[in-house]
Amino acid sequence: MMKGFRMVPRRQFLLLGAGAAVYAGPLEDRIRRIEALWKPASAMAESQTPAVSIAVIRKGAVEWARTYGVGVSAGTLFQAASISKPVTAMAALHMAQYGNFGLDENVNDKLTAWQVPDNLFTVSQKVTVRGILSHTAGLTVHGFPGYGENDAVPTVRQVLDGASPANTGPVRVDVVPGTAYRYSGGGYTVLQLLLTERFQRPFPELMQRIVLSRLGLHNSTFEQPLGEARAARTAVGFHNTGRSYTGGWHTYPEMAAAGLWTTPTDLSLFAIAVASAVMGESNKIIERDIAERMIIPHIGLHGLGFVGGQGWFRHGGANAGYRCELICRADASHGAVIMTNSDSGGRLIPPVLAAIAQESGWPNLP
Repeated sequence: MMKGFRMVPRRQFLLLGAGAAVYAGPLEDRIRRIEALWKPASAMAESQTPAVSIAVIRKGAVEWARTYGVGVSAGTLFQAASISKPVTAMAALHMAQYGNFGLDENVNDKLTAWQVPDNLFTVSQKVTVRGILSHTAGLTVHGFPGYGENDAVPTVRQVLDGASPANTGPVRVDVVPGTAYRYSGGGYTVLQLLLTERFQRPFPELMQRIVLSRLGLHNSTFEQPLGEARAARTAVGFHNTGRSYTGGWHTYPEMAAAGLWTTPTDLSLFAIAVASAVMGESNKIIERDIAERMIIPHIGLHGLGFVGGQGWFRHGGANAGYRCELICRADASHGAVIMTNSDSGGRLIPPVLAAIAQESGWPNLP
């Protein structure tokens, strides 16, 4: 067990819906059975994970939320890591829906200050927004390690060219676009530039206007680096050795791919919004046919934002010091978001999900 580490469950509950009565009896019993299955105190100590935050979806609403650890609450921010991607995807699909660019249009037709370098792989097929969202654009760079407290932080264009002080290689096409699935955070960084150039707004402001504010995600931001007020409400990231990251966390200029700070409750509200659009119950940001494309696999695992299949959609995330998972039924009947603040926090996620699924009566997971 880490020196000075104590697991403290935060007993915070949410209402089942507007005007609903607090469902504290049987719900509390179910949560206790879930805890008995995944054993928070021993599991967190064994994996050197100081904090775990959970929200559970049931019948189209956030049924309950609880945190475990020192100094955390349901409003504590975690890095969502790659779960930033489907949130970004919703903004891009909203823009495409209103004619700002075509999903199958060559992104270079809209990019101005920087363009995807053409080569032998792009002779017949071009990089498109559809390809970027589904990880079939043929672009390189799987993910990003972020930048520590004392590191110089590159611009987006420096990231795309792999130019100093960027710590990753250049984002280039090395597979014919549209012919294969390969996960690419680099592709989402191209998309970030496209969105900001198209609307001449900083990416955090753009995402706030299009997605976060409209869905009422008041504990979420793409701000990188994080502002002082929100920084005071974060869960510090930890190495798998139990040592915290210098400065608390890394900064990610690759905001579209990895830059979202949020809570499990906010991510659950986002998932419910996606499901509502899929069911045709809400077109607040995207229409039903567009929402369906987010969760139906294109080539390989991903739709235009999520991994989908067997009636579920999901996405995981892994940044320096953070591991997380979002999973939801396409009708929002069941789901959960789990966020941790450790490089080894991923070890906790499968048993927590299994416990929630067992006690909440989920259908078989994909």
